Amino acid sequence: MSQEAKIINFMGWRKTAATISIVLLVGSILALAVRGIEFGLDFTGGSQIELGFDQPADLGTIRDVLSDEGLENPVAVFFGSDSEVLIRTQDALSDGVVEQLEEDVAALSSGATLVDVRNAPSNEVQFSEVLVFAGVDEQTLRNANLFDADYFGKTRITTEGDQVKVFVQNALDNVYSRYLIRSLEEATGASIELRRSEFVGPQVGAELRDQGGLGMLFALAVVMIYVAIRFQYKFSIGAVAALIHDVIIVLGFFALLGLDFDLTVLAAVLAVIGYSLNDTIVVFDRIRENFRKMRRGTTNEVINTSLTQTLERTLLTSLTTLLVLVVLFIFGGELISGFATALIVGVVVGTYSSIYVSANTLAVMHLTKEDLMPPPKEGEDQEEVLP
Repeated sequence: MSQEAKIINFMGWRKTAATISIVLLVGSILALAVRGIEFGLDFTGGSQIELGFDQPADLGTIRDVLSDEGLENPVAVFFGSDSEVLIRTQDALSDGVVEQLEEDVAALSSGATLVDVRNAPSNEVQFSEVLVFAGVDEQTLRNANLFDADYFGKTRITTEGDQVKVFVQNALDNVYSRYLIRSLEEATGASIELRRSEFVGPQVGAELRDQGGLGMLFALAVVMIYVAIRFQYKFSIGAVAALIHDVIIVLGFFALLGLDFDLTVLAAVLAVIGYSLNDTIVVFDRIRENFRKMRRGTTNEVINTSLTQTLERTLLTSLTTLLVLVVLFIFGGELISGFATALIVGVVVGTYSSIYVSANTLAVMHLTKEDLMPPPKEGEDQEEVLP
């Protein structure tokens, strides 16, 4: 069998491939427009706590307790092992304590209210926060015993003008975490240790979201400039078209299934850009080489030859990468399932786009051998004419 007979006619299917890409892109854009992206805690703001159990944790029971506590969109997943649980909620953990204190103090006196929660002064190193009350006197607060030492730690109550200030050792986030741990211990019969508690404010989440979007746009711009310098502007358009194609489809997939989009997924999307670009550069390098080596042949024939020569390398790389990602998805736990899912979709779509989208773009733009010829040096066309 001759070498020519082994060439796969990829470009013969380019119209079908273009139709598939358009359908996927339109479907993804519609999913993004109608359903939108379900941003995770990293982007929307909220709280998360890490708990260590002295025995394997029952996620079902934990989720029931979280629902009973009235937390907004609570999520409980394993991280590390089946005795370590990560709890996420879109509430600030302090909100539950504030609401309870407002109800309790309102019952003490008509017009009594919790005015403010602020950080303790720097000279009050033994306290973390100050609760400011109005409409109630110091003695009434002392007699009410609203600040259980098991939760609030050490407290000090003082009067300043018409306000009463309560200095507390434990921040309200920590207070609620202790309360939640007590409820979980009663429900599960386990001993629970608080490993970490943190809060991401909505403003910080919005900033992360905006910076993530700008990061993706910056990456695409740098790719376009790099490919234009290394190859030619038609190649840069093909590369960026393939990357935009991949990113939109991955985002559309998450929108369609309503999967959480957090910082780990954003990292996966950026990794998809790098993976797809690497594959596309290999294909482009072979196309450029064959345009210079093959004396005969149309643009489609040169592209078919190049894609055939790189097909084995492309498939082997993608398959080995997918094997690792599938194992990571199955055994990695819920904490990184979004990361693995985004990469699996991205690798599959990126392999397809490096074969069809990027190469198809070159064919549509009528890439020719002349496009890849270096420009003649100044004066090169003037032969030496000596008498």
